[in-house]
Parts: sequence; structure tokens; C-alpha cells
Amino acid sequence: MSSTIAVVDYGMGNLRSVSKALEHVVLDNQRVIISSDAQEIADAERVVFPGQGAARACMQHLQELDLNEVVLQAAREKPFLGICMGMQVLMAHSEENQGVDCMNLYAGEVRAFADAALKSQMQSLKIPHMGWSMVSQKQAHPLWQDIQENSRFYFVHSYYVAPEDTALVAGTTEYGIEFVSAIARKNVFAAQFHPEKSAHDGLQLLKNFCRWDGQV
Repeated sequence: MSSTIAVVDYGMGNLRSVSKALEHVVLDNQRVIISSDAQEIADAERVVFPGQGAARACMQHLQELDLNEVVLQAAREKPFLGICMGMQVLMAHSEENQGVDCMNLYAGEVRAFADAALKSQMQSLKIPHMGWSMVSQKQAHPLWQDIQENSRFYFVHSYYVAPEDTALVAGTTEYGIEFVSAIARKNVFAAQFHPEKSAHDGLQLLKNFCRWDGQV
């Protein structure tokens, strides 16, 4: 029986590279679709929520396409992977664009590296944080299977998540400060880095997601 992995298309994100990377690691009975259709996303067995760009535009596009609720429902019910902006907007609020209300799946803020309080730590570092950085695993999680501690993943971002509940934290990374680079709870795993751009370990994470039943 065929099983579908839906990559949510809301007009933002590196959809083609995400879907191509998934196609490399799916099981024989799985197919990957890129979709902006709420019913297709609701019917999929797994959902990938990618994204890049600005939080306000992301939220606007989701609302215009009437995808906000179907994405939230997927995050409550089935194996769900958020990538980059697709992780950040799961929080309640972002500092980006003078402040944006996000999807509020989890309590917490999305904060800027350029915040005045971080000036001394960040003064010698370029923003956005771009390139390969190590991820320290903070939870034993099925998506970390066969990925060594402190493996390097590819990042491109100027903001980072600060969840209120530290039990959400699945990975952290150092860039001037230690920031949260992955979160996980129940059937949701989300990462600030781009697994589709992260060579072998990124593909391994996607492979693990394709085989994950949403249990931890």
C-alpha cells in the first residue's frame, strides 16, 4: 500500500531540493509530493514543513493558502518534520519584521542573533550564521539514529528559537552563544539546519524520518 510524504508548498522554501533529498531515501512503498492542497496534506502519512525567508511572509502565505490549520493538525497527529523557517514559526512569536505572531504550537520566542544583549558575543561573527556547524544532541531520538554526536549540519539563518520548555530541546549549536538547533516532542521533530543540504548526515536524518512512526 502506498504511503505519502507531503512537502508543504506555501510559496517559500527550497522545495525541490527537499523533495529530491527525500526521494533518495524513501522506502519502496513511499512517494513524495509537493503540495499546497490542504486535503492532500491532511491525507498524507508524513508531513515536511520547510521554509526560508521572513516570518511575516511565511505566516501570510500560510493564511492566504488556508494551510495554517492543516499544518497544525499534522503537527498534532502524524510524523512531522520542520526545517529552518518551518521550525521557527512553530513558536508563539518572532522578533523578525518588528514582531510577528506565529503558529503557537509551542510557547517561546524566535530571537535575533543581532540582539543588543548579545552584542559582545556576536561582534566578531557574521550574521546570518551561514555554513557548517556542529550539533550537540540533547535527546535520544529516533531521528538521530546512526548520526554521531557533534556531527556537522548546514545552516543559513539570522534568528534562532528560544522555547520556554527546555524539555523541547533536541539539539544545540554554538555560534557566539549556544542556541537551540533542533526541537522534538511526540511526533514532531524540527531543525534550524537544512538536512537536504547537509550531505550524508542530513540524508540519514531524512532516511530516519521516512521510517519513523512518530513515537519516541
